[in-house]
Amino acid sequence: MNLHRRTLLTLAGVTAVAGCGRLSDGPGTGRLLTSKVRPPRFSRPLPIPATARPVRVTADADHYVLTQKAADVELVPGQKTRIWGYDGTFPGPTLRARTGRPMVVTMRNELPVPTSTHLHGGVNPPDSDGFPNDLTVPRGYSPAPPSSPGGRVHEASRDYQYPNDQRAATLWYHDHRMDFTGPQVWRGLAGLFLITDPAEEALPLPRDERDLPLLICDRSFDADGSFAYPAHDMAMHQPGARGEFVTGVFGDVILVNGAPWPRHEVDTARYRIRLVNASNARRYRLAFRAPDGRRLPMVQIGSDDGLLPAPVSHDEIIMTPGERHDVVVDFGDLPIGAEVTLVNDFGTGATGEVMRFVVARKVADDTRIPERLTPVDQLARKDAVAERQFDFRYDEGRWTVNGQLYDPAGSLAAPRLDTVELWRFTSDFHHPVHLHLAHFQVLSRAGQSPEPWESGWKDTVDVRPYETVEVLAKFAGHRGKYMLHCHNLEHEDMAMMANFDVV
Repeated sequence: MNLHRRTLLTLAGVTAVAGCGRLSDGPGTGRLLTSKVRPPRFSRPLPIPATARPVRVTADADHYVLTQKAADVELVPGQKTRIWGYDGTFPGPTLRARTGRPMVVTMRNELPVPTSTHLHGGVNPPDSDGFPNDLTVPRGYSPAPPSSPGGRVHEASRDYQYPNDQRAATLWYHDHRMDFTGPQVWRGLAGLFLITDPAEEALPLPRDERDLPLLICDRSFDADGSFAYPAHDMAMHQPGARGEFVTGVFGDVILVNGAPWPRHEVDTARYRIRLVNASNARRYRLAFRAPDGRRLPMVQIGSDDGLLPAPVSHDEIIMTPGERHDVVVDFGDLPIGAEVTLVNDFGTGATGEVMRFVVARKVADDTRIPERLTPVDQLARKDAVAERQFDFRYDEGRWTVNGQLYDPAGSLAAPRLDTVELWRFTSDFHHPVHLHLAHFQVLSRAGQSPEPWESGWKDTVDVRPYETVEVLAKFAGHRGKYMLHCHNLEHEDMAMMANFDVV
């Protein structure tokens, strides 16, 4: 399998990768896949994903069942797009949890390919983490997945155990099948997972219909309205994206909650907006642009893994694949009929806009943003019991971590449970680095302070070209085998992953 990856990357060629705009602070590392047909902008209402309902509630846990299956939806007017979705929807149903209340999610696979589901940001036991070769195959699937060290195969369905012993946070779940995460997420295997706790519920923040999750991603379309993706093999037996797309795939259509460039009516009030970057490779620089061109303040209240200790105001926020930012935007001073556009300054043309908000109703608003949100233990360099470096690099036709291709049986580190380590990430291109299990705080970026929106607990960090990012990672919750990897899904599929063992 490793030899096959090497061959594909070598065929892609060093020249293709070197032309990625590696020194620019833009959409990231990748190539644009041009659509043959595009949906219109700002014509569809913003979908709000349905909330999953438990099929059974016991003293020990809430039990859910989700079915991965294909469905046809209309994203391009008059045409059908075949998606792969949880319960046949894209995004899948939103799973809502409470801190300390366990959840059991039975995942049924009725797709034509194996799957593995990862709860991104979850603190879960290793056998429920969504390890890339821990596969659920459809009944009667042939040929059988190749055996690999540490892998397991479940036929038709399996249970994921989520203890939810973590703070309130905006998480998301998505497919994590080894070698094929990119095309399977591209087809729709992603959904939201929201955890709440008493500390969050006590805050006077916007809630209910004014608490909006926005799962943002880019896609491209073929002439028949189907999703276009440059796979070597759409039957998904041969891994990898074709040619120059091995660097990452950029779509030219922006979807929010599965709808292209939607519209959403808002009140003259504050809204809590949970921003989730579910793109394969695209980075965004997001801002809310009022009709007069000014930018509405985004008051950040949370990052990947929970609330910040205090709110921070921004005019714009950069998001790399896998990251989440929790912000409050106030539409209260705008006149009825005003249109606010969520813009992407890293986009060009149509990808420079994401969606539109239309002020539709004047209301009284009793919400507020308190000066203090929730206590957060602040880590310091002296707390680290060890230091390690992980170098993400295109090396002689390969995407590597510390010069190595992914080995399911290997391990690059063995941190001890309930300790803090300083992990240093270096890179050649844009690499969004994601840690499973371990949450971390960004300590420094290129020897300077991290970006202002990078405070709080995180699990994904944007490592820019030829940059060093230091994080303080806490290994808490469970022992076992976990992983870190680049969350550019095309890089991930081409072996830019590594294991670590919590001991």
